[in-house]
Formats: sequence, C-alpha cells, structure tokens
Amino acid sequence: MGAPDPSPYTDRMAKWTPKHEAPEPLEGPVVATITGGTILWFVLFLVQLPFYGWFDDHGHLWWVWTCLAGAGLGLIGIWYVRGRDAALKRHAAEREALDNR
Repeated sequence: MGAPDPSPYTDRMAKWTPKHEAPEPLEGPVVATITGGTILWFVLFLVQLPFYGWFDDHGHLWWVWTCLAGAGLGLIGIWYVRGRDAALKRHAAEREALDNR
C-alpha cells in the first residue's frame, strides 16, 4: 500500500495559484497613521470619562478601558514603527553608500 495519489489535490491548488508575481508592498505614512489612531483612541477615552457612571450602570464600563488600552497599545505601536522607519532609512542609506563606491 502506497501513499495516496496527490494529483487531485495538486490540480486544485494549480487552479488557485496566481500566475503573476505579487506586487511590492505599499509603503505609506505608517508613523502618521499609527499616531493618528493612537490620538483617536485617547480622545475617545477622554470623551467617555465624564460618563463613567453611566457606563458603569449600564454594564459598558469596558468601553472606557478599551479606549485606554487602544491608546496604550498605540504608544507601543508608535515606538515600534518609528524604529522600523529609522531602520529602513538607515538600510537604504547604507545600500546607497555601497552602490556609490
């Protein structure tokens, strides 16, 4: 007894395999996007604070803390994407320096 014939599975995969190269990933204003999202989460947290009692009475207190968590995670995201952006720029400068030799 041997292994099952893989051809039915291979044929199905070939049908859905793209026949062109994947495009390069888009690089947008990542730092600005993450910063904007972080500010939005923090503003939502501040807007909800005056209604803390209402949220508590209606069982929606988690909304307030979700906004604060989003702002906190956004700060980590800002730190990360700024480091990533700096590393990409440093790598591009090193590559350009090597190409100019």
